[in-house]
Amino acid sequence: MSVDTNNFKHVSYLWDDTAAEKFAGDEVGLLIYRSNLLGADLRLTNYGGGNTSCKVLATDPLTGAETEVMWIKGSGGDIGTLKKSGLAALYVDRLRSLTNVYRGVEHEDEMVELFNHCIFDLSSKAPSIDTPLHGFLPFKHIDHLHPDAAIAIAAAKDGERITRELFSGKIGWVDWKRPGFELGLQLKQCLDENPGIRGIMLGSHGLFTWGDTAYESYVNTLEVIEACAAYLQENYGKKGPVFGGQKIESLEAEQRKVQAAALAPVLRGFCSSERMMIGHFSDDPRVLEFINSNDLDRLAPMGTSCPDHFLRTKISPMVLDLDPQQDLSDTAAIKAMLEPAFEAYREMYKAYYEGCKHENSPAIRDSNPVIILYPGVGLFSFSKDKQTTRVAAEFYINAINVMKGAEAISEYTSLPRQEAFNIEYWLLEEAKLQRMPKPKALSGRVALITGSAGGIGKAIAKKFIDEGAVVVLNDMNAERLAESASEFSALYGKDAFTAVLLDVTKKKQIKEAMQTAALAFGGVDLVVNNAGLSISKSIEEHTDHDWDLLYDVLVAGQFKVTQAAIGVMKKQGIGGDIVNIVSKNALVSGPNNAGYGSAKAAQLHLSRLNAAELGGDHIRVNVVNPDAVISDSNIWAGGWAEGRAKAYGITVAELPAYYAKRTLLNEIILPVDIADACFAFVGGLLNKSTGNVLNVDGGIANAFLR
Repeated sequence: MSVDTNNFKHVSYLWDDTAAEKFAGDEVGLLIYRSNLLGADLRLTNYGGGNTSCKVLATDPLTGAETEVMWIKGSGGDIGTLKKSGLAALYVDRLRSLTNVYRGVEHEDEMVELFNHCIFDLSSKAPSIDTPLHGFLPFKHIDHLHPDAAIAIAAAKDGERITRELFSGKIGWVDWKRPGFELGLQLKQCLDENPGIRGIMLGSHGLFTWGDTAYESYVNTLEVIEACAAYLQENYGKKGPVFGGQKIESLEAEQRKVQAAALAPVLRGFCSSERMMIGHFSDDPRVLEFINSNDLDRLAPMGTSCPDHFLRTKISPMVLDLDPQQDLSDTAAIKAMLEPAFEAYREMYKAYYEGCKHENSPAIRDSNPVIILYPGVGLFSFSKDKQTTRVAAEFYINAINVMKGAEAISEYTSLPRQEAFNIEYWLLEEAKLQRMPKPKALSGRVALITGSAGGIGKAIAKKFIDEGAVVVLNDMNAERLAESASEFSALYGKDAFTAVLLDVTKKKQIKEAMQTAALAFGGVDLVVNNAGLSISKSIEEHTDHDWDLLYDVLVAGQFKVTQAAIGVMKKQGIGGDIVNIVSKNALVSGPNNAGYGSAKAAQLHLSRLNAAELGGDHIRVNVVNPDAVISDSNIWAGGWAEGRAKAYGITVAELPAYYAKRTLLNEIILPVDIADACFAFVGGLLNKSTGNVLNVDGGIANAFLR
């Protein structure tokens, strides 16, 4: 099959014959390869959206006879990252025989359980609701995608006519129908009535295309979407300015970031009224074009059309009635200004639920907005974790693209509220939600651990991510930070953390770190003051520089970071935790330790003072006192180990054993031990504890508080 790839201007042609040859004779391997290529281009489908399949002949393990098997993306998967373990495999004849027991559209949900009786590969993924849509079509390879360009036509008022004319009748049309068994039958009927078509447009939903081989299906899909996108491009501006023209000007890029960072914690506080939410900010040019337009007020309340869009973005966004240059310095005034808008949104959502619910509908879910639009500034999204909230923003950008295209060629139409509700509160969708893992202890929490690129700080960051938090990774050493960021990316992926250079002695960098936290995650909840250094010298040997450095990093650094953090926490209004990594030296006197020991004592008492002041805001301040944590710690650099060894009359090599032997438990203390102690304070079991000190030193009697 010869294809002129130069014809593709609006989609990415990614097929590599050399790579594909590795799967010669392996149709399932080619299905996965094709799926990954399609999922790599967000113009074709977004994360978790769409479905792909192939049908192959295989030996029936029960009869030994040859049988047709369909491999299809399983429930909850993503085609861009699809592996064989994410596929479901079903007997095609059994799947099609379910028509014999189908009792009609009122009972179509009961068919989903019967898919399990059609499973061929018992180790495969659970079949998705799209299974009959693929199974009732005869083609070997099928792609079902949600490309913006196609949905723009599918969501247009006269999309059926446009589809027919654009493709000269070679693309069929099926009116909106919720995915399921009935829609599968309607697709088959459309094909039966229109033999020879190369695809089917689903009203308000998406696109079905196919081919006899993986490559033919891939190319057919690209060609159809390319035609849709080219048609839209030709029509932009013919009816008038896009989105009715520009109404307001955007702030400059840096101003947008500053304004968004200032407002994000306030919005996050409102959106976390029922459960802790993680935020995301985007000032993508497509977002700005829409939110700054004359048509924003008309189009935004209409909501989205494609089910994949509004399942992730809610029925409609919240639009802020704020000037782009609004003074945000008075938090109380801003909250008073925004509170009625949030209440109005919640009441709208509750009215939507009450007006559309059925007798067996699941209970109403969180009534706060997922998408918040700030004209002149950008888009905020809020959801249970970073990936979900980032994807929600991406899906709303898809919805913007759809509205832009539909308005250019006709008029945009959204799903009727009842149809939208029937998808959002679908019992099958609810069952999927109920099967999801329970939230971890720190889910929805944002943590900033100073000096988190190594030693104790890195161990705490890993512990918090393992327990569900997102982390602002930071260090004053750019090389060390880059290495840790690379490690965290490999371990946890891009949504678990962000990285920022931070020297705790510099207020400007502290402010920038808090802004980074606000833009990346919506704010900050957990702050661990861990950054430190050590100098071990006699009183006579101590210099003014030594003294100032210790107090600047340990005491002033802790104060400045805490001061900046509580500013964010008070904007959120949902409490928070500050944990200060101090030392047993705050309590125990020792030789050659005047500067370090006294600075640690100041840190300890500063923690008590902060706890006493911040309790009314439900901001807890607690202390972890480590001792002798040698592994991967900067504290042992710069002569500290030599100084302590000299003070105790031993060699540096003897230090670990020396420290262990002097403890009651005879234990070496590791960074992970300190991380566990921090988690003990913030993990939920000690929410009514503040001003406390937890020693993690193996047991040193002189360091007992009482």
